[in-house]
Amino acid sequence: MIILGLTGSIGMGKSTTARMFADEGIPVHDSDETVHRLYAGPAAAKIAAAFPGTVVGGKVDRQRLSAAVLDDPEALRKLGEIVHPLVRADQDAFVARHRAQKTPLIVLDIPLLFETGGTDRVDDILVVTASADVQKQRVMARPGMTPQKFAAILANQVSDREKRRNADFVIDTGAGMDAARDAVRHVIRTLRSRDRG
Repeated sequence: MIILGLTGSIGMGKSTTARMFADEGIPVHDSDETVHRLYAGPAAAKIAAAFPGTVVGGKVDRQRLSAAVLDDPEALRKLGEIVHPLVRADQDAFVARHRAQKTPLIVLDIPLLFETGGTDRVDDILVVTASADVQKQRVMARPGMTPQKFAAILANQVSDREKRRNADFVIDTGAGMDAARDAVRHVIRTLRSRDRG
């Protein structure tokens, strides 16, 4: 089984690209979706204890949590220590299930693949990218986003250039949906045709 790690900086089109793999019948584990699920369940009590006032009605309020941790490296580290092991366990279960089913190719959609040292858990890395202008336009269109918040998020991510340098595949999502879909299909064909020895 080939495990493809899909990553990219904020606003680069990672979620859309992940959906394109799913549309082609490739199983995708979505870390963001997993975090949403954890925030409404297993992680909520731990986050409430670590960051009082960030859990409302048993669910993590993402805006409140963001305000509590974004400009505080120590708080971000503490949040990572709570969330990352839970996401990792969910990923491991996903991988084990597909390995047992002898699925030939799966995708792990991991926003912080490089930042969390996850590169040794995948066989190949696909980085999605776009121009800085396209990235900024996409991110600033998100509800609740501010220039300060955007700058703080970028400061905590490995640069786009560094990610591309360490990628096996790069897809420029700024070239349009059709071009991105063609690129996704090319990656799938390439990986399926590879002789794994």
